[in-house]
Amino acid sequence: MQHKEDVPAKINRRFFRRDVDAAFISSITAQNSRYASLGIIANKEVKSVLVIPSTKNKTDKESASSNVLAKILGVDGEVLIGDKALLYALHNDDYIDLAKEWHKRYRLPFVFALLCYNKDAKRYKKISKTFLKSKQKIPQYLLQKAAKKRSVSPKDVEEYLQLISYELTPKAKQGLKRFYKEAKKLAS
Repeated sequence: MQHKEDVPAKINRRFFRRDVDAAFISSITAQNSRYASLGIIANKEVKSVLVIPSTKNKTDKESASSNVLAKILGVDGEVLIGDKALLYALHNDDYIDLAKEWHKRYRLPFVFALLCYNKDAKRYKKISKTFLKSKQKIPQYLLQKAAKKRSVSPKDVEEYLQLISYELTPKAKQGLKRFYKEAKKLAS
């Protein structure tokens, strides 16, 4: 098995071109895909999906779900995701955390991505089950590497990771269903 990293928009394209068998796909683009019970989920705040308030709206070309989420929530400004959002959140207070806003409005977790697969359903369901059963521990050398890459402290990385959950619980599924419903209304 190979591991590849990239921004959500590029991962989505590679998955749909079938360049990869499985990937974490943006929830908005995963609607008609087969997926395991694994996702990237924020129960409340996330600090890596933000809007910096402004009179000019600017989407983040790296994301699909976050741009739609900002529209659903009626939040105006510049959408930031990933490392640049986390760095901004660590050094500024003038932002809106979209997962936190979603939770305030709907009292549901927000599912940013789902582990989708093109083939080998049994394999990916087994992988997700095994992952969810095990306690996730990140070795210090990986924390140090991640912190250095992002110019933050290892403690910041650990705190951020505490905001993310991975199990697609019934409540998370309810949040996903609500997101799809709201996105559909938006598109009409």
